[in-house]
Amino acid sequence: MRAGLHGETAMQRPATEDHCGELRLRALPRIPEVRPGDDLCALLLAALQRAGETLRDGDVIVLAQKIVSKAEGRLVALDTVQPSPHARHLALECDKDPRLIELVLQESREVLRCRRGVIVVEHRLGFVMANAGIDQSNVRQDGGEAALLLPLDPDASCATLRTRLRSATGADVAVLIIDSHGRAWRNGTVGVAIGVAGMQALHDL
Repeated sequence: MRAGLHGETAMQRPATEDHCGELRLRALPRIPEVRPGDDLCALLLAALQRAGETLRDGDVIVLAQKIVSKAEGRLVALDTVQPSPHARHLALECDKDPRLIELVLQESREVLRCRRGVIVVEHRLGFVMANAGIDQSNVRQDGGEAALLLPLDPDASCATLRTRLRSATGADVAVLIIDSHGRAWRNGTVGVAIGVAGMQALHDL
């Protein structure tokens, strides 16, 4: 449910009476690279207009975690990070940059596994994940090395965006923030919702 590098958002439309059993996904085109301080609501509304789409009650907006983190300024320049002795020790064990490990520790409740090339933690949000969800791909700060942290409160980010979209369009939509997570003993990744507003996240079967 993601678009490409510069359009990491999608719209999910549930089935209607005319399209029973149909689920439609629409990647919103030409969303620019998101930078700290950007207004995601304004970017989404502009993308919807370009796509000729109108939000309706029951639509679901799905956002990649990366653009939310960027907009919220969760980018950290690594040259501003001072590793602790504990971070330096773990960095030797897992063969990673001690500055990155310091950020991992700051974002985590507990280190669950550390070995060469791998550090798995319980994130402060409760997720068990590698590197505390910190992303270093395609991110730089003032031309130097940087790391992108998860949003401080993904549920709150979803709720704020949902409120603004409803105010602008009148549509009662849901908003999800998703991230890519690995699974123990499995290849590849899966999309996991780390934030949600406007829909039930868990169903008791």
